[in-house]
Amino acid sequence: MKIIQIIQKPQLRGAEMFASQLSTHLQSQGNEVVLVSLFKGEGQLSFKGKQIHLGLNASVRWLDYAGFKNLAQIIKDEKPDIVQANAGDTLKYAVLSRLLFKWKQPIIFRNASMVSLYIKNPVIKQLNGFLYNQVDAVASVSHQSKLDLNQLFPITIDKSKVIPIGIENGEWRLVNREEGLGNSEQRIGKGEIKLVHVGGFSFEKNHKGLLNIFMRFLADYPNSKMTLVGDGPLRKETEEQAKSLGITDSIEFLGFQSDPMQFVREANVFILPSIIEGLPGVVLEAFECQTPVVAYDVGGVGEVVKNDETGILVKQNDEEGFVRAIKETIQKPEETKARVINAFDLVLKEFRNEVIAEKFSSYYKEVLDSQWL
Repeated sequence: MKIIQIIQKPQLRGAEMFASQLSTHLQSQGNEVVLVSLFKGEGQLSFKGKQIHLGLNASVRWLDYAGFKNLAQIIKDEKPDIVQANAGDTLKYAVLSRLLFKWKQPIIFRNASMVSLYIKNPVIKQLNGFLYNQVDAVASVSHQSKLDLNQLFPITIDKSKVIPIGIENGEWRLVNREEGLGNSEQRIGKGEIKLVHVGGFSFEKNHKGLLNIFMRFLADYPNSKMTLVGDGPLRKETEEQAKSLGITDSIEFLGFQSDPMQFVREANVFILPSIIEGLPGVVLEAFECQTPVVAYDVGGVGEVVKNDETGILVKQNDEEGFVRAIKETIQKPEETKARVINAFDLVLKEFRNEVIAEKFSSYYKEVLDSQWL
């Protein structure tokens, strides 16, 4: 089977990184994969197979006739069995290219977020409804993402399936984290509590709320530190907010890091107070690092952070509740250790990328078989 994976651009963002990893595993399973990026990007993705960079003009998008034609030429030349569009503008390019230039391959769209939280304008909703009507299948990253899409666009109900994100194999071995989970007076007295957050500085990640939470936590643990890994358009604003709150000295802004998990492994608690999430791969990676997780219950987060089983879930925007959950994680090491082990086991059994790739491969065959019915 030959698959074309379309991505927005080469960048180290979740959607593109997963598409790259998925492509690698699909290829290792005997498929042929071509990774096609629409726009220019500076990221170095891990996929070592064939990549085609179109370098299209991102300012035209809906009216990019030349771009639609270029994509159609790739389809003609490569002759794939399946075309998968992965987030962003990939859906419109795939659909409009097929409509204009009459290629026949089925299109699968990978839905990695909560669509309704982005589509507010009725005109945009109508346009997106047209696109979803044209796709042959949708792979949603979580049950909540699927439900959200199906409710907004009922046309997708009969052509949707849940296939979660996965992560790359780590060493897959438990290590003794009791020291890191302990709440001895000496540890707390020295303030050796490290919190970490990994994510782009965008409104979805809720850095404003994150700083409010940390400021409340500092009231009881004044020498604690929080590490923020990532970059993005709201970083400067977040740094200014930290300064205005008087907590700059307690925060490390590390920017982009090629290995963000090294900071997760060193932390006492991984915190994720996002307001929008499909199913965050970074949580699965924290599970694999055996770092306790506290997160808001949004999107598909609750499908992996199972409250009091694999982490602690907090009602969205309950900042005081979030602080209590961090304190509980620190102060109850035995309960926390049990959650960490459960979380690690969950990743090992259900969320390794080679397992996820097999699910995608089966879905492709299902879609192809349906074309003959």
